[in-house]
Amino acid sequence: MYAIIETGGKQLKVEEGQTIYVEKLDAAEGETVTFDKVLFVGGDSVKVGAPYVDGATVTGKVEKHGRQKKIIVFKYKPKKNYRKKQGHRQPYTKVTIEKVQG
Repeated sequence: MYAIIETGGKQLKVEEGQTIYVEKLDAAEGETVTFDKVLFVGGDSVKVGAPYVDGATVTGKVEKHGRQKKIIVFKYKPKKNYRKKQGHRQPYTKVTIEKVQG
């Protein structure tokens, strides 16, 4: 059984036992989180939400929090002596999916 959930402004296809990386969540490491914005549940029977499936939830356990690799944002305007270098590291939360209920 799998589901498509919405979290952090993104849609993800998840299955039980899968590890996903999502935008940072307000939950401590080891806590259980519930995703209730389920758009689609597939498996033996298919349920499609409009926009969300009623009563469907996906639960997972927070494994860790972290920050991704640094990316460089470099702005440049030719012939104007304008250069701006900036780095960015996006925070994330690593979640292991435990149960898909639909």
